[in-house]
Amino acid sequence: MTRDGLAGVVLAAGAGTRLRPLTDVRPKPLCPVGDRTLLDLALHRVAPHVAGTAVNAHHRADQLVAALAGRDVHVSLEQPVALGTAGALGALRDWIDGRPVLVSNADAYYGAGDPVGELVAGWDGDRPRLLCVRTGAASDFGELHYVGTAVLPWWSVQDLAPVPSGLYEVSWRELHAAGRLDLAVTEATAVDCGTPADYLRANMLASCGAAVVEPGAVVEGEVVRSVVWAGERVGPGERLVDAVRAAGVTLQPFATGPGG
Repeated sequence: MTRDGLAGVVLAAGAGTRLRPLTDVRPKPLCPVGDRTLLDLALHRVAPHVAGTAVNAHHRADQLVAALAGRDVHVSLEQPVALGTAGALGALRDWIDGRPVLVSNADAYYGAGDPVGELVAGWDGDRPRLLCVRTGAASDFGELHYVGTAVLPWWSVQDLAPVPSGLYEVSWRELHAAGRLDLAVTEATAVDCGTPADYLRANMLASCGAAVVEPGAVVEGEVVRSVVWAGERVGPGERLVDAVRAAGVTLQPFATGPGG
């Protein structure tokens, strides 16, 4: 598959409810991981393999549209409701226009290596190929857990409807039962930045354990293995450890309660 033959889609419309209250202020794709946003990281990993990229938007769509202004990216606005992973592709059917699709979740973070490049390079051009990790426990496909990026042939996309629906429910579950999915196992670290704990974990992987302080934050105290967003302050004499200070709150997702 050549670069000119693939369409790219970054899924960025979700409400990010598990990451609240952070996502009450920003859509999850605009949350920083290291020195870039999750959206920038997703666009960067998809771009080398595709001729063009579309991004869907729903939750706080105005912020996503502003962040994408001036970029060569097609924006698919989903209103009044988000369409889910399958519905998003259904809404983009005319834009995809018969091409296979490299689809990636905006909230996925991958560590060292190039798992997306390996996924594309190993594609047989026929079966949907899903990036997975082995969990050692029951998961999405036996012991394999899907980690947010897939290459989908046109035949598996062309009949998707632009209604709220998920790819697993309307397509992948049945295809897996029929042996028609190619499940590609990666050894790369993969993090779904859906919760404060995983969001902090992704940041520490990206920074090799250093504090991540967004430009516009004020740090007068000490910040250790933590994330501080723009507009937040760490006061003199304060020591912030294993925390996320953002959206006017401080989260310590690794802390345990009494006796925990």
